[in-house]
Amino acid sequence: MTLAERSSHIDLLLLDVDGVLTGGEIIYSDDGREWKQFHVRDGSALKFWRLAGKRAAILSGRTSQIVEVRAKEVGIALVMQGAGDKLAAFRGLLERTGIHPQQVCYIGDDLPDLPVLGHSGLAIAVADACPEVMAAADYVTRAAGGRGAVREAVELILRSQGHWAGIVERYPNEDR
Repeated sequence: MTLAERSSHIDLLLLDVDGVLTGGEIIYSDDGREWKQFHVRDGSALKFWRLAGKRAAILSGRTSQIVEVRAKEVGIALVMQGAGDKLAAFRGLLERTGIHPQQVCYIGDDLPDLPVLGHSGLAIAVADACPEVMAAADYVTRAAGGRGAVREAVELILRSQGHWAGIVERYPNEDR
């Protein structure tokens, strides 16, 4: 299948966190609190995704309270953290949502993401993913994880599905 054909079936965007929604850095304060940095355009992309009538979910091997905060902020209700076996968590998500694997785009960056990438309708690796993930991907973003890769993927899919122009029209430019 071509990239456009794979993209045409996507209804659920499934995201890893560290290395995809963030640059992969895990920062701790002196009192042990965890800090993460998220890119604003990735957050905007998730809003655009919802405007197109699509769903998004998070699948992370780690657990962090800040992920719950960010998910709520960007409208993601399906959050699976602490998933030691990402493929089992993925299968559980499919069962709960009634979504078929070919309707899922998974974005990953590291070896634990390989099983889900291999079972998703559209497998995307971020630009700074490990070589094995890049080799398994249907598409590799130009942007690095935490630097707009999710935005790039959302635009790619929504353009392919014919939804992007409608999103852009919601933001008129008075100079046109």
